[in-house]
Amino acid sequence: MGVETIFRLDGRRALITGASGGLGAHFAGVLHEAGAQVILAARRLESCQELAEDLGSGAQALALDVSDPASIAACLASAGPVDILINNAGIAATRPFLDQTTEDWDRVLGVNLRGAFMMGQAVARGMVARGTGGAIVNIASILGERIIPGVAGYTSAKAGLIHLTRQMAVELARHNIRVNALAPGYIASDLNAGFFESEPGKAMIRRIPQRRLAEPRDLDGALLLLASDAGRHMTGSVITVDGGHSVGSL
Repeated sequence: MGVETIFRLDGRRALITGASGGLGAHFAGVLHEAGAQVILAARRLESCQELAEDLGSGAQALALDVSDPASIAACLASAGPVDILINNAGIAATRPFLDQTTEDWDRVLGVNLRGAFMMGQAVARGMVARGTGGAIVNIASILGERIIPGVAGYTSAKAGLIHLTRQMAVELARHNIRVNALAPGYIASDLNAGFFESEPGKAMIRRIPQRRLAEPRDLDGALLLLASDAGRHMTGSVITVDGGHSVGSL
C-alpha cells in the first residue's frame, strides 16, 4: 500500500458521536473526505441531518444519547456494521470544586466516561460478532493528564477515558480491534473566543510553546492515523496534539 492510499478509508463505515457540531462535525467531514461512509450521531438530530446533507452521498444522521443504553441500542440497530468508532461526545459543568453538585458529577461522567464505555462495548461486540476487527478512537484531552480549576468532573472523566482506552486495547487486541485516544489541547472556537481575547486567556496562550491555540484541522493527521491502516500496529496509544502545552514549563 502506497503512501497516497495508506490513510484512505474507502469501504469502511465510521460512526462519530457528538457529531452535531464542533469537533464531531469536523471529524465526520475528515473521515468522509478520506472515503468512509459516515454516521453522524448526536442528541441534536436536526443539526446532524443538515451536516449529513452538506456532506452528501455516504453520510447519514442518527439520533443518539450516549448516556442512555436504549438510545445506543436503537442507534446501532439503524447504523448497520460499524468499522470505526469516534467516541467524541462530551460535556462539561464549570464551577468551583466546593460548588460542584453530585448532579454535575453524574451528568458529566455519564456522557464523557460511562457513555464512551457503553458505546465502545456495544460497537466492539458487533465487530467481534462479525469477525471484522476495527478501530475505536476515544477523544480525550490534555486535561486527562493535567488540571485546571472548575472542571473536576471533566478532568476526572478524561483521565478515566485515557485509562479505559488502555484497558480496551489490551482486551480487544486479540479480536483485531485497535483502541487509541486522541488528546487535544485548547482549540479555538466561537464558544471560547471571548475568554482567549481576555488577559487571562492571552496569558494562557503565551504558555503554549507554539504560542497559539489549535485549529480543528490540526487534529486531522492524528485522527486519520488512528482510524486507518496507517496505524495498524498502534493500540493503547494516546496521541497529544496541543502545541507543546502539556510539556511546557509551569
